[in-house]
Amino acid sequence: MSEWRTIAVVGMGYVGLPLALHFARAGVGVVGLDVDAAKVEALNRGESYLRQFPASSIAEVVEAGRLEATRDFARIAGVDAVILCVPTPLDGHREPDLSYVLDTARSVAPYLGGPETGEPGQPRRGTLVVLESTTYPGTTEGELRTVLEEGSGLVAGEGFHLAYSPEREDPGRTTHSVGTIPKVVGGLTPGCRDRAEALYQRIVEQVVPVDSCRVAEATKLMENIFRSVNIALVNELKVVYDRMGIDVWEVIAAASTKPFGYLPFYPGPGLGGHCIPIDPFYLTWKAREYGQHTRFIELAGEINTAMPDYVIGKIVEALNEEGKAVRGSRIRLLGIAYKPNVDDDRESPSYVVWDKLAALGAEVEYYDPHIPVIRPSREHAHLAGQSSREPTPEDDLLVLLCHHDAFRTLDYATLGVKVVDTRNVREIPGGLRVRA
Repeated sequence: MSEWRTIAVVGMGYVGLPLALHFARAGVGVVGLDVDAAKVEALNRGESYLRQFPASSIAEVVEAGRLEATRDFARIAGVDAVILCVPTPLDGHREPDLSYVLDTARSVAPYLGGPETGEPGQPRRGTLVVLESTTYPGTTEGELRTVLEEGSGLVAGEGFHLAYSPEREDPGRTTHSVGTIPKVVGGLTPGCRDRAEALYQRIVEQVVPVDSCRVAEATKLMENIFRSVNIALVNELKVVYDRMGIDVWEVIAAASTKPFGYLPFYPGPGLGGHCIPIDPFYLTWKAREYGQHTRFIELAGEINTAMPDYVIGKIVEALNEEGKAVRGSRIRLLGIAYKPNVDDDRESPSYVVWDKLAALGAEVEYYDPHIPVIRPSREHAHLAGQSSREPTPEDDLLVLLCHHDAFRTLDYATLGVKVVDTRNVREIPGGLRVRA
């Protein structure tokens, strides 16, 4: 197969949707698979459910017949490649949960076999399967391979190709896109790697082939562990410098003037997103199998997980200065998203702060112009349906948790409400600002 006529992308979320759009714009037919009927219907109407993707970008490829969404896995029959972009969360014991990946593989496997010619309605022999979900080294050639082989009756590397290529999406970032971020690719065999490399060359400027799926899986973990450890370091320094009366933000700005040997990281109320709070613990779990203990990773996790409690302490101090208790106080959280100017609230530390304040008896509400209504989720089902409301002078305290641009222009002075600022958003006159 010299041409990529049709591929399937499983999971139409923050990773799968931009990938599908790039392939469709490159002239490849894309079948977008998702179990969420609302997403499927929206895509087929040419509508967007993620703020960073305007409806016009979706309607363009849908109307051209290059993207069709469906819940029917039988549509995989006959495609040239299947890319898996499904969640890999941690379970209740903070251990890897591969259920989404393996359940998806069971749905995909029956459609991987069939004649080389790929007659209409028949699956195509030699289908390429690529996993993009973050996981521990060995997943692709181990658990995923086993499920695909058992379900298809084929041997990976012979009857179908198998590869791993970690996603490198960063929602909201405008300086890079799918096409400009180098794509790391590892295959079960050299032939599998070559097939995956040829696929991604259709949409990215640079493909970086590596020796195995395990190397590619480890690459993704290293990238996010690097960030997790350095964020933990600066979070710890923030707490220390606060006790010393030193502004950590001024320290970071001064250190950033060094043209070598230093890379700035910034503190916050905790980690958010579907990568940094989760991915390092995939390696921690796997390392135990080899009798290794990842002390840096575990310590970083402890520090970052403790940051919401530091914020709660600052909130208590701020209210005490006003002669108020947490119980019964009306506290408005500014920013539910985990990062600025996006509607992505996955693993947001704002929810942790919210739950802790509610447990202390506070009346908690929120304002986030990017998230007008809290969507249902497994972790915070009790908050689903709550609506964003702008702050008012009747609020007892504002807690700035996400540095959206909109929060830089709010008229805090007119509101006259004290602000606990965890993101160094801006100076506020009148002694209303509390750094946290």
